[in-house]
Amino acid sequence: MPKCDDLSRSLVALDQDSTLIAVIELSRSSWLVGGLVPGLLREPLKKLAADPDALLGLVQRWRDEAAAAGRRVARICVAYEAGRDGFWLARWLRARGVECHVIHPTSVSVSREHRRAKTDRLDLALLKRSFLGWLRGERKHCSMVAVPTREEEDGKRPLRERDRLVGDATRLVNRMKGLLALHGIVRFGVRSTTAPQRLQELRTPEGEPLPPNTLAELLRASERLQQIQAQIATLEAAQRQRLKEAPQTGPHSTIRLLATVKGVGVRTAELLVREALSRHLRDRRAVARYAGVTGAPDESGSRRRERGLAKAGNARVRRALIQLAWRFLRHQPDSALAQWFRQRTQDGRSPTRKTMIVALARKLLVALWRLMATGEVPQGVRLHAAS
Repeated sequence: MPKCDDLSRSLVALDQDSTLIAVIELSRSSWLVGGLVPGLLREPLKKLAADPDALLGLVQRWRDEAAAAGRRVARICVAYEAGRDGFWLARWLRARGVECHVIHPTSVSVSREHRRAKTDRLDLALLKRSFLGWLRGERKHCSMVAVPTREEEDGKRPLRERDRLVGDATRLVNRMKGLLALHGIVRFGVRSTTAPQRLQELRTPEGEPLPPNTLAELLRASERLQQIQAQIATLEAAQRQRLKEAPQTGPHSTIRLLATVKGVGVRTAELLVREALSRHLRDRRAVARYAGVTGAPDESGSRRRERGLAKAGNARVRRALIQLAWRFLRHQPDSALAQWFRQRTQDGRSPTRKTMIVALARKLLVALWRLMATGEVPQGVRLHAAS
């Protein structure tokens, strides 16, 4: 299986005498830009308005200053920390011939002092040192984030919007059930389309109608719930339509491949592909780390203990994997992975099953990654025809 670089170091040799290095500290209203310019003893620092054209003009000016100092700039490297601004600036600069990288925030080592000074200038200096070490090829100095295309980034929006809508619907249902429980009503289908009409006819155990303010709040909540459910249905119908109209376009072929595994639904397959499996991850360890299903050991001297999941990866993938692992045991009982799980949970203890289900989720993700990359079907796994 081909191994891809995990962006933990640069594979291009750095010639600092011909490379202009710039680091940006982004904010809503302004950008602080620091640079290392060949031929200049000073390290220039400039505060700009949040304008990409002004940034490009500043980089061009620094290149002219390097030329005036007798140094020809053959490479321009720009970096900034991943945050709310996303990746549009990296794509914009790359389209104009500027090498731009996005630094993973958690990969930058910071001081462990309880109260450390923190300003934009100090943060910029820290990012500059980290980026310079990365350009030199130092392993684990810091890591970069893979810059997605506009299509890849836009493809995740329906899944994430549906997650938010499901959360909103759950909160509304819990609120309505809580209001009804205050008046002794514990069994009522709040998700039903006829809920608004039945609420007006509802009676408490004392035989009285619901108080007017409570009824009005319930009706408003029910109206919002019906709207959210309609939006969820629209998103799911659009997802099915996209797969039907273009089954081999982009990641759709991979989604259909994973959906042939019995127990893996189309929605789960799309989430795994778009959020994790479509990334150029180096090996199976990188796949497990990205999903956040690796351990967090705490070892010092003679002390040896495990603090549970690291939870440093993609939370959406981790939640989907845990749910998929439980479904996999039911739909694929004869597979080698299910037999492996049963052998290690023969004691029947709940803590053992909770621990081993995470291990099963990790193994299942790696197996699906191999199925996508090489077509290798996991041992004993049953497939069905793609719909």
